[in-house]
Amino acid sequence: MRLRLEDGGNGGGVEGIVQAGAAGDLGDPLDDIVGAAVNGVGGAECPSQFEAGIVEVHGDDGGAADDLGWTRRHLVAHVGYNAAALCRLMDWASSGTETPMYASSEHRGREIQEGATSPAAALRNLFDHTVARLDEKWRHAPSAAWSAQVRTAQGREVPAAETAWMRAREVWIHTVDLDNGGRFGAFPEVVLDTLLTDIVGMWRRKDQGRGLTIVPGNEAPIEIHPGVGPATTVVSGTKAGVVRWCAGRGKLGVTMTGTPATAPTWL
Repeated sequence: MRLRLEDGGNGGGVEGIVQAGAAGDLGDPLDDIVGAAVNGVGGAECPSQFEAGIVEVHGDDGGAADDLGWTRRHLVAHVGYNAAALCRLMDWASSGTETPMYASSEHRGREIQEGATSPAAALRNLFDHTVARLDEKWRHAPSAAWSAQVRTAQGREVPAAETAWMRAREVWIHTVDLDNGGRFGAFPEVVLDTLLTDIVGMWRRKDQGRGLTIVPGNEAPIEIHPGVGPATTVVSGTKAGVVRWCAGRGKLGVTMTGTPATAPTWL
């Protein structure tokens, strides 16, 4: 199962939730949509660990935050402002008036840097407030809004229903980045599958990862660019380990054969 809009039907994923809600098959799709976005479809560990990380933000630097060059303060600010950016996409979908996620990449960067200087209590308020706003946008969006096309920060045109997965991706990955116990091995299968689909798709669109093959767990090998030259690097391991490596979070849980490589950028 993947949380992808291409799945179709009412059987699963965000697409099924939205179609069922629009057709009146569900009284209110909010709980399912928010569950997908915050809990990764059934996992309660993610939001609790992220909120624990917020509680741990104190002192001058807020602690280390993995490989991004950010402190925990930066991460909390980023995840809070991400919810606000998704609110703008839902406004776009509901009104038809274009409201981009961010005015520019420079503005996004400044916003995070400035947010990271806020006191811990202010960061927690930012997180709580923007999450509540996004919940309200989802709750009150008209049925037609879910299929309306909006544009991501990377320039992709997607249906507004994709905002649920975009939020899920942010919260799950940055729960690991907070470095307070979050791990890819705790991700639900649907989150790992959908994240891997996203990353491989982005690499292909950007023509990155030539010669790279990944082997997630017991699943079939995935050639990033099948039929284009020989496989020079093979990365294999547990599915969680392979997804972690693909997401640029290190080599834990994988082995590499052939030419050593780092994961191409994807966002």
